[in-house]
Amino acid sequence: MHVMHFQLSDMRLLSKAVQSAVGQREWSRRHFWGWLNAVFNKVDYERIKAVGPDRAAAEWLLRCGAKVRFQGFDRWQHDYNGLPTGPLGRYKIQAIDATESCIMYRGFDHLDGLEHVEEIKFNKCIYIEDTCLERLSSVENLQECLNTMEVVSCGNVTDKGIIALHRLRNLENLFLSDLPGIKDKQMTVDRLQTALPRLVISLDLD
Repeated sequence: MHVMHFQLSDMRLLSKAVQSAVGQREWSRRHFWGWLNAVFNKVDYERIKAVGPDRAAAEWLLRCGAKVRFQGFDRWQHDYNGLPTGPLGRYKIQAIDATESCIMYRGFDHLDGLEHVEEIKFNKCIYIEDTCLERLSSVENLQECLNTMEVVSCGNVTDKGIIALHRLRNLENLFLSDLPGIKDKQMTVDRLQTALPRLVISLDLD
């Protein structure tokens, strides 16, 4: 009986040790990917000067797993190594699809020089939060050209971030879905439509 008790105790200790090792490995994995995503989002201002804001922003977005569509093209670009080359400033970003990408706030300086972006989709973006939407809304060029947005399944976005979009004065279409951080749906909609009377808001927040 004593031997069996010893074996069970041994097994419990081993189980705890394994759980601890797995937990540490999981933490290390998350820490590594968080660090790598931060590296992907680092802004290289010399690169922006060298290749222009649209090319540099496209490199950032594709590096982070997003897609872009250039003005005059129907096809989405998703392969970093397949980005088109040509004269400086030839390719202008018209649409951004950041679905399931790792773009984060520290990379948003890439948006400052973009003058032709009409559409942006944030779908299942774990690093998109209120400060990102506030930063995007403060970009003067985007206030002029952006007319369509989607914010879907971004768990860190709240009423505050959505309301900040009122500064995008030419925004005409906004689709919001699966945003548990929005607590006062009616107030958020009213604030936006008061500031942007032409805005059509599609909601699926229940």
